[in-house]
Amino acid sequence: MLSEIKIAAIKLNEDHCSKCLICYSVCPFEAISLDTETREVRIDIEKCQLCGICASVCPSSAIELGYYDDRSLIDYVKGQMEALETKDLVVMCRGSSPPSCQILDVLKERNVKVFIPLRVPCVGRMTAEFYLQALRIGISKIIVVQCDPDFCRFKKGSAINLRKVLALQVLLKQLGYGNDKLTIIKNPLKAVYETEKCVGCDKCEFVCPYDAIEVQPLATPQINLEACKGCGACALVCPHLAIQLKGFEYELSSQAIEGYKAKVDELRAKGISPLVLVFCCQWAEFSALDHSTDSFVRENAVIIEIPCFDGLDPVQVLEAFRSGFDGVLAVVCSEEDCKLREGRETAERNVSALKQVLGKLNLAGRFEVCVASPRYLGTFDSMLESFTAKISSLPKMTTR
Repeated sequence: MLSEIKIAAIKLNEDHCSKCLICYSVCPFEAISLDTETREVRIDIEKCQLCGICASVCPSSAIELGYYDDRSLIDYVKGQMEALETKDLVVMCRGSSPPSCQILDVLKERNVKVFIPLRVPCVGRMTAEFYLQALRIGISKIIVVQCDPDFCRFKKGSAINLRKVLALQVLLKQLGYGNDKLTIIKNPLKAVYETEKCVGCDKCEFVCPYDAIEVQPLATPQINLEACKGCGACALVCPHLAIQLKGFEYELSSQAIEGYKAKVDELRAKGISPLVLVFCCQWAEFSALDHSTDSFVRENAVIIEIPCFDGLDPVQVLEAFRSGFDGVLAVVCSEEDCKLREGRETAERNVSALKQVLGKLNLAGRFEVCVASPRYLGTFDSMLESFTAKISSLPKMTTR
């Protein structure tokens, strides 16, 4: 259980805190409070979403985060400058960029081809000091790719970053820098529609939790991009793959799973087991998604990022077993933490149906959905360890 894990990924240093309450004023989740009697600032870890906005605005650096501190980010940028031989840095919201970081379409007009990708949960957590340090170590251009303020998964992140960047642009101009040193692009992930594949079944319109798909009389549906939140629920139910979430296309994940088959056979020949595939919501875990090597988080475990619990495709779970994996773990946010909770009911129905199918295939015990949060360090590792031990205790699979 999450409540049993005591290593919080956020900490307030009381000795440094000046009680200015800036953090209190910007917290999107009302996780910061002030005790009026003791004047003590408190962080409610159960409400905190680890967006990092509070730490980015703290004038005394009193809030310490377990992820994405300025020092580690600058070290990463330095290493990538040398490895990629480029001085262009692109800072991206997870909500506005796919796991591959391939967002070249929005960078073409700025003539950016090779760049250092820095993908974070929300650019609202980026400090002004980070941007200035990046320029100081030799970065020639910083492009910040963020969501529209109305689509920010952390409510205030995009708006706060916008104000921060605008202020820095004024400062940089006064220091004699050009207008292209620090710029912002808005690129919220949206559903992409191929009308020629559509058969007019209207399943997408029925399942969309945001009423972003509009049925047309005697024509294919239309997507209202202003209302689309990029949850991926529509893509999940489309029988002809006519509608997909950009960067999380079904074909990409399926090809990846199929591609692991040879590696699975190789590992099995070495006696390494059990072999586990993890589908992980991009908001339920940070470190494992950031630090995986060729999608491997362990020698025997592969991780695939999904945009939300809504984006967990039951068909791909079955494909994972067909490709030789011994177990499949889905790591998702709790209902309270879900950034796109309007579609959660659909996701839970899908999982219920999937479990019935797995039961008929004698695979029910090999699939599990776990609730996780980045607010506690080590949550993901603990869950993966427990699930791997469970799969190890099961009889070996004889057919695939």
